[in-house]
Amino acid sequence: MSLWRSIVLTAFLSFALSPGGAGDAMAQTKPAGEMRWALYVTIAPAWLDPGEVIPGTITPFWILYALHDAMVKPMPGNPMAPSLAESWTESADHLTYEFTLRKGLKFHNGDAFTAEDVAYSFQRSKASLMHEQVKQVEVVDPTRIRFHLHRPWPDFMTTYGTLATATSWIVPKAYTEKAGPAGFKRHPIGLGPYRFVENNPGVELVLEAFEGYWRKVPSVKRMVLKSIPEASTRMAMLSRGEVDVAYLLDASLAKGLKNDPKLKLAFSGGIATYIVDFFDMWDPKSPWSDPRVRKAVSLAINRQEISEAETLGASPPAGNFVPKNFLFALPMEPDPYDPAKARQLLAEAGYPNGFDGGDIIPTPPYTSAAEAVANYLAAVGIKLRVRTMERAAFTTALGAKKLKGLCVCSYSVYGNASTRLSQIVPSSGPFAYGGFPDVDDMFRLQNEETDIVKRTAQLHNLQRVLHERTRFVPIFDYIWPSGIGPRVDNPQLMSIDPYPWAAPMEDVTLKAP
Repeated sequence: MSLWRSIVLTAFLSFALSPGGAGDAMAQTKPAGEMRWALYVTIAPAWLDPGEVIPGTITPFWILYALHDAMVKPMPGNPMAPSLAESWTESADHLTYEFTLRKGLKFHNGDAFTAEDVAYSFQRSKASLMHEQVKQVEVVDPTRIRFHLHRPWPDFMTTYGTLATATSWIVPKAYTEKAGPAGFKRHPIGLGPYRFVENNPGVELVLEAFEGYWRKVPSVKRMVLKSIPEASTRMAMLSRGEVDVAYLLDASLAKGLKNDPKLKLAFSGGIATYIVDFFDMWDPKSPWSDPRVRKAVSLAINRQEISEAETLGASPPAGNFVPKNFLFALPMEPDPYDPAKARQLLAEAGYPNGFDGGDIIPTPPYTSAAEAVANYLAAVGIKLRVRTMERAAFTTALGAKKLKGLCVCSYSVYGNASTRLSQIVPSSGPFAYGGFPDVDDMFRLQNEETDIVKRTAQLHNLQRVLHERTRFVPIFDYIWPSGIGPRVDNPQLMSIDPYPWAAPMEDVTLKAP
């Protein structure tokens, strides 16, 4: 289902007609059992607070879907489902959005959920674009809130109601003000299906089912999320029964799952796209400024072989930075693997013997993909040095525009073609190291267009221009393997498509003992 079709579905039908409504929760049995997850990164304290989530990052949502809840969020079968907001309307002039809140809900500490919490959570959000576009947030009464825009903005709901930002994820105003930012991260309070028990930084986060959750009573009583950065350790813990789900196994470990009848191999993802980005292409003295050189990079890479090596072939080679199931996506086939043509283009650009391309930096922890790209480029004469960085340092340097050379970057901005491109295509994007003036104009015009037919044409043309200029080189849409232990009935991987981790967490089930 496309994101646009989900938008035009009436909000009044979504959860009222689906299983797991508030009326069903009272009839369910109590949650039972403990489920343990091996995560591939250390949980950052900021991920416990929706107000700390940087727009364009997807990883914090694996915590938010458990601890917190949103006004509108992706759910199974509906990428923009009413949640804390049971419905919403848009004014005829596209300047006002009014939300009606679900009544009678309480935070984990017993505080009542009201429109004041919604307004407060919006104010705390790090989504600067939302703050620029929204002129006023009006609390009409405890169960109604209005957002007034400066001008029509067709991506308001996409930005507010998907995982493009965490602006619509709600925290309790009174508690958060009293606890302060640090205190809230030490003991977060939310509206989600699980409440906070304890956090041992760098080791594990423990959550317990919140039986008052409005949608349904969670099935599993206790969730333990363990930080296990080493893939072989995650696999060993899964084999010994110490964890029930081991996220993100490399290809060699994933193959081993096939030989163990007690374990299952599962694939999930589809939101992140690997690309080669050219940080120095805006410098006219750099070889990367020549589009023939950038096209040579695209032709030199064997995308299918990298997919096989990294994800057992599960990640489809990409010709576009925008996933095919996004609204306004222009389907494009990936460039063929043609090293001979790549060498020809390099010779035409004045580099018949290749050149020293400097650093190639992977988004942590995906070093092996960058090594593969470096090897393919070395085969056509472009010499690169793989430079690895710690994840926080990489993210900081990327946003500060401090990096040089190439990047095998993984971007996972949710929403539609416009929100996906917004991070690196316009020169004002948070991770853009430069931009084409005409593309800046094209991006601005489509971002103001409320006619969907005209906007589709504008965004298709924009994607076509980016491809013709080889603004970046898409590699594949990332789908990765995980291991599932014998106690698990349904881990809810890919129930929300695209979304890489387990969700909805209240739907995760263990087998009966």
